[in-house]
Amino acid sequence: MLWKFDIKDKLAEKGFQLDEEFVVLEVCNPKEAERVLKENKLVGYFLPYKIVVYKDAEQTKIGLPKPTALISMLDEPALQEIAVDIERRLLSCIDKSV
Repeated sequence: MLWKFDIKDKLAEKGFQLDEEFVVLEVCNPKEAERVLKENKLVGYFLPYKIVVYKDAEQTKIGLPKPTALISMLDEPALQEIAVDIERRLLSCIDKSV
């Protein structure tokens, strides 16, 4: 994990209120980042990957924009294969944390 952005706390610092927790975790595997950026620098628009954790009606929700959906915008089969692997690993991490 590179960074934890607590949106509720940040809004409070600015004088705004959010009733429920809302956190964005930014994650990056340096080896994979290097690999995909060497293929196409436009991938940088999607990095680092974000995992969002928030409460909705007393239920904790965890999700992320799917790497396969993001990479599909570039229409490069080699990158799509990498995205499938990265997505599988990210979802596995989320599943282990629940």
